[in-house]
Amino acid sequence: MTLLTHDLYCRHLLAETDAFAATLADADPSVTVPTCPDWSLRELVVHLGRAQRWYAANVRARAAEPLPFVEESPAENAGPAALSAWLTEGAVRLAETLREAGPDEEMWTWGESRRTGFWARRAVHKTLVHRADAAAATERGFTADPWVAADAVDEWLEMLSSLQARTHRPRLAELRGPGRSIHLHATDEVADLNGEWVIEFGEDGFTWRRDHAKATVALRGPMADVLRVFYRRLPADSDRVEVLGDARLLDFWLERVTF
Repeated sequence: MTLLTHDLYCRHLLAETDAFAATLADADPSVTVPTCPDWSLRELVVHLGRAQRWYAANVRARAAEPLPFVEESPAENAGPAALSAWLTEGAVRLAETLREAGPDEEMWTWGESRRTGFWARRAVHKTLVHRADAAAATERGFTADPWVAADAVDEWLEMLSSLQARTHRPRLAELRGPGRSIHLHATDEVADLNGEWVIEFGEDGFTWRRDHAKATVALRGPMADVLRVFYRRLPADSDRVEVLGDARLLDFWLERVTF
């Protein structure tokens, strides 16, 4: 399930990258990213820019299997303006490639959808979450389009439910046990958004759906902050969100869904 059209994903990709680049203004590229503590801000930019370029190369080739990862980098001594320009250049290249391809061309992906549209959606959400990382590193505020953030929660749950995730992340198998559930509740007043999810633990794992229901634990807050907690970019005990019920179950989930 996707919430946005292919064209909107391409537009949001550019908007998210521009917003990321704006966080770099006057920033120290060597500062540590607290939500990705093994990286500096420069390394975060390089990671995202290389990923966007790699997505573009795969889409351009309609790759039947993954291509070698792109190793292109900005100059070693690049300052904030040069890093921003390098990052934006890659996003423009990717958006152009995605628009030329359209959403329905068959190709390799790591998801269940084997279509070019997979990469448009993935690129938007990857850029969004790493923009949250950049905001944390530069101590700047973070906001997000509620529709994009809600779609990112959907995609994250889809990925965690996939056979590939279960195969390569054995700790996901611990997310089981009937009678336990998690409710995510976005408090934004956005017409038709339906920013609520229920995750239910069962004998064989977990299932999820968009719904409002009583649960073992509930996470409430603005959509952007619910997303950040769910992606482990904001502590669950932050005063920006509210946890109602058994907070240990939410912690149990978050400890096992890291990639």
